[in-house]
Amino acid sequence: MDLVVDGRTINSTQPPFVIAELSANHRGSLAATLELIHAAHEAGADAVKFQHFTPDTITVRSDHPDFRISGGTLWDGAQLADLYAEAMLPWEWTPELVAEANKLGITWLSSPFDPTAVDFLVALDVPAFKIASFEIVDLPLIRYAATQGKPLIISTGMATLAEIDAAIGAALASGAPAVALLRCNSGYPADPREMDLLTIPAMRGVWDLPVGLSDHTVGASAAITSVALGASIIEKHLTLRRSDGGPDAAFSSEPDELRSLVASIREVHAALGTVRFGPSPGEEASLAFRRSLRAVRPISSGEMITAENVRSVRPAGGLAPDQFEAVVGMSSSRAINQGEPIMWSDLGRTVNR
Repeated sequence: MDLVVDGRTINSTQPPFVIAELSANHRGSLAATLELIHAAHEAGADAVKFQHFTPDTITVRSDHPDFRISGGTLWDGAQLADLYAEAMLPWEWTPELVAEANKLGITWLSSPFDPTAVDFLVALDVPAFKIASFEIVDLPLIRYAATQGKPLIISTGMATLAEIDAAIGAALASGAPAVALLRCNSGYPADPREMDLLTIPAMRGVWDLPVGLSDHTVGASAAITSVALGASIIEKHLTLRRSDGGPDAAFSSEPDELRSLVASIREVHAALGTVRFGPSPGEEASLAFRRSLRAVRPISSGEMITAENVRSVRPAGGLAPDQFEAVVGMSSSRAINQGEPIMWSDLGRTVNR
């Protein structure tokens, strides 16, 4: 099943679709968010992605200890409602952000976190929905998003095979025209040793869907490696400067890093090519420098061919090296200059050895 987003076909034969995730890196500034869209476009990304939630739709304010973040994350000690209030993209900015993306010719996407966000995005003609890893178990949200007739890109961080299967089933049964999956590790930042990128080809084999990577590692190695494993989509967080801070800055790429990553992704995908044996067009000229049998010193007419006057050397043009044993002991039917190729027409009867 191919995925088509904003007229772009996404599958394993096409260059990977690169999404710059803006997330909370807007830092509460519309101007900074517009600058991020320009930075993503200039870096060569195919899309920018927003997130649409409010603190009240994604959580509730509570003094219960479960609502205070712990466990060794970047946000330990924060109250969930406060973190989401800081991270929230003001919805009223969205029309201007969409208009800027459209003007630049870069696709825009968003992750809805509740039905009101789905409705808001549909009114703006969002070309596809991204379902975040933490929402993969929210099957009612997936079903509602799927009823809008938009493709779904589902991130699978932490999800079991059964949970992924249920999410795909809910999406397709509810009307999603296509589904893609993103391998993801929901650590922030993610440990490269826990990425398990070999799961990407396994996922393609199980579900026969486009599979990509939502990458929270620091650096480019995981994303580049995933392309070699068949990833069709790469999602990477983008910030103007990590030094600006913000909830997601520590594991986000800066514009120059994203530009380098996009170039590497394109190069790796191009290098994968297709299954081929034999010379490529660029190798055709090099065939002339293979070995062949040639005279390595002048040979008189009637002289016997020996290992002293004929060898396998570069370039090509003479008999194949494997014919050496067959020609040794034969006589030359003409005078052969040093360097000339040995051909069957140059040889006469076998001389008694």
